[in-house]
Amino acid sequence: MKRIALLASFLLILSTAFSQVVDPVKWNNTSKLTGENTAELIFEANIDMNWHLYSQYFEEGGPVRTTFYFDESDKYELIDSLSESPEPEEEMDEVFNIKVKYFSHKATFVQKIKVLTEESFTIAGSIEYQVCQDDKCVYFNPDFKIKVKGAKVATEKVEEALTPQVELGTEAEKLEQAVTPDEESSSIWGFFFLAFVLGLAAILTPCVFPMIPMTVSFFMQGESSKFNSIVKALIFGISIVVLYSSVGLIVSLTSAGADFTTGLSTHWIPNTIFFVLFLAFAASFFGMFEIVLPSGLANKADRQVDKGGFLASFFMAFTLVIVSFSCTGPIVGALLVKAAAGDVLEPLIGMFAFGLAFALPFTLLAIFPRMLKSMPKSGGWMNSVKVVLGFVILAFSLKFIANIDQTYHLGIISRDVFLAIWIVLFVLLGLYLLGKLKFSHDSDIPFISVPRLVLAIVSFTFAMYLLPGMFGADLNAVSALIPPKSAQQFDISKSQVVSISGVQSDEPTTLCETPKYSDILHLPHGLEGYFDYEQGMACAKKLDKPVLLDFKGHACANCKEMENKVWSDPEVLKRLKNDYIIIALYVDDRTKLPEDEWVTSSYDGKVKKTIGKKYADFQITKYNINSQPYYVLVDTNGEMLTEPKGHDLNIKNFVEFLDAGIEEFEKR
Repeated sequence: MKRIALLASFLLILSTAFSQVVDPVKWNNTSKLTGENTAELIFEANIDMNWHLYSQYFEEGGPVRTTFYFDESDKYELIDSLSESPEPEEEMDEVFNIKVKYFSHKATFVQKIKVLTEESFTIAGSIEYQVCQDDKCVYFNPDFKIKVKGAKVATEKVEEALTPQVELGTEAEKLEQAVTPDEESSSIWGFFFLAFVLGLAAILTPCVFPMIPMTVSFFMQGESSKFNSIVKALIFGISIVVLYSSVGLIVSLTSAGADFTTGLSTHWIPNTIFFVLFLAFAASFFGMFEIVLPSGLANKADRQVDKGGFLASFFMAFTLVIVSFSCTGPIVGALLVKAAAGDVLEPLIGMFAFGLAFALPFTLLAIFPRMLKSMPKSGGWMNSVKVVLGFVILAFSLKFIANIDQTYHLGIISRDVFLAIWIVLFVLLGLYLLGKLKFSHDSDIPFISVPRLVLAIVSFTFAMYLLPGMFGADLNAVSALIPPKSAQQFDISKSQVVSISGVQSDEPTTLCETPKYSDILHLPHGLEGYFDYEQGMACAKKLDKPVLLDFKGHACANCKEMENKVWSDPEVLKRLKNDYIIIALYVDDRTKLPEDEWVTSSYDGKVKKTIGKKYADFQITKYNINSQPYYVLVDTNGEMLTEPKGHDLNIKNFVEFLDAGIEEFEKR
């Protein structure tokens, strides 16, 4: 069991599937007025860790130097050449046998201009640059547009600093613009709150709750100074936060690129391992056995505690984290799996919030020990918390099997079967809360308390909510967690009108020919479309219709949520049905392509032999991004009609997105 526990902790730390922008350089381009008719164009490059960006100025014949190109215009003139800061690093390049200069972390380029008009205008151009790591280099040439205030405005308001009207050039940057700060902030805060709540829930488990009075008493013993007790308590709390945040930081730093993260979330080996581990945790919570980390690790930390001093507070925190692993491990693992739907910051943010909530009661009670008297006593209710958590973990474990089933088209666990298991689990949970089921470590329940009754009602209600899903109901509230409706074996809604939009399952096809892979891949809500880019574009040209490129994945929870909550809207359905050719490109499908359809990536030079690898590479090389869902509207030549859109549950925004594409298509 010790080996299992060690393996579990290691895998939970590595459990990540982040969506990330491929370009290691993020540009922030602004303009600044410096006089009556002068201004500065400021190009700020934020460079990812372990990458470097080459300078503009070093000997020719080496790697690509950073170069800025400005479109000619009668509204401005360039003054001198671009300056750059800070001072670049310099080293001898053994490959080119010349000295090269480069920047790490951050670089700023400034171009002075003379403003020749009184009206505001836009300067357009492009940046050519190369970024390198130890083992590879990548070339980029994005466009840029910067708005500049006219000379008339400059005379009136020279003191204004930076203009906020910036248009970024690369498709990756455009996606960053498409996700508004409010949406991104809302998503981050929502995840922070979820992690914080789970941290508080972890305190109520039998591995943690009984340790509160013992831990608090440590800070009260042998202290002549109240101040020292408070300082040690604060060190203890901060140490817990740092320890859990370190897990999140390790996960963020070990992200190994798009192929790794997609593979981790969809490959059968890691999904099977996680499924087995979660089953083991659930069995442990039900009382079948106990999972513990090696006792030697806890004993070594405990010996450091005995030495006393402020350092002892850190080792006290370390000991608590180790001892509580058997209860907090699966919660931490679930948090890291949840972070797969977010970006590289979410593991760090999630672990920080979890650690903060976990440390808060210990720290407060150590500072105010009298509060201990008002705490509930340990007892049988704590084992009940553990059993409830076991049911939840058991339900969550099915997600890993569903990922395998969807990605490899095994047809083992359909949506019906998945929901049936969930219904049974939550009915059993309700019965347990009412005292009708009993596990080995449970105490006798002389009566049902109000909290248990409320939780039982919630559990039974949730099971009843899931029941219509057995017959094809959408179940929007949990659509991101369950298999898609295309995996439904019995769906009475298929023979009915989908909505007032007129989309019906028995309508004649509007496609040019039978879509490739339509026997294994499907679109929701009775929609028709293609799953092969070339075939879909050929049909779009024949019918002279715009195209919706839908980059998605079987294991993409946000994709399912968009389809169930946004695509199901009558106005959205009407436009998708009548105005667009849909090409759904699965980036994680494991179906092998015929050899004549294999592609060699211009990004990493590897041969892509499956549907998923082909279209994941296509998304990276074409749009410089690897996040799903990602919706791109293009014309019949594959040229973009409007800025792409990511995950956005605002139906009005998606309708406007589709309408903007149609309007632009009609102009061409």
